[in-house]
Amino acid sequence: MSRLWRVVNAAGLPRPLAREEQGEPAEMAADRAAGLAAQVLAGLPVPERHPDLEAPARQLLKACLNPEFRRCRDSYKEVVNGGCRRQELARTRGRMSGAHCVDCPYWVALRPEQHAALLAREWGAGDLTEFTAHAEIFLPEDFRALRGFLWRQARAG
Repeated sequence: MSRLWRVVNAAGLPRPLAREEQGEPAEMAADRAAGLAAQVLAGLPVPERHPDLEAPARQLLKACLNPEFRRCRDSYKEVVNGGCRRQELARTRGRMSGAHCVDCPYWVALRPEQHAALLAREWGAGDLTEFTAHAEIFLPEDFRALRGFLWRQARAG
């Protein structure tokens, strides 16, 4: 984690939005994400440098470095070919931020109960059984804590 934080600090946290700004969602370029992830993983001993670490490293870097914006992209409910990939349990298990994007403004704009109610209202499958049974995967509170920390850090400097 200390190596990740050194890379993030070197790259620089995004500046906080001014009160009147809305910001725009932006995807980190794949080559930048790969380069930063390589810096985080560089020098790890072979047993620790598992190929499965690259995806979480990229997700954490994006969570830390993508610029702020106020209006959600709504990809947590985006239906493609009759379904929403972010509402599929198997796929969501591989995402640190659950159903939402790593930079979703809802992580800091909504309280946990508001966020859960929003996701339940927008649940594409209609049947909330899977969402209710696996809420900690679709809406991980440890990720909310990370986003809150990053939000406060950007304002502290």
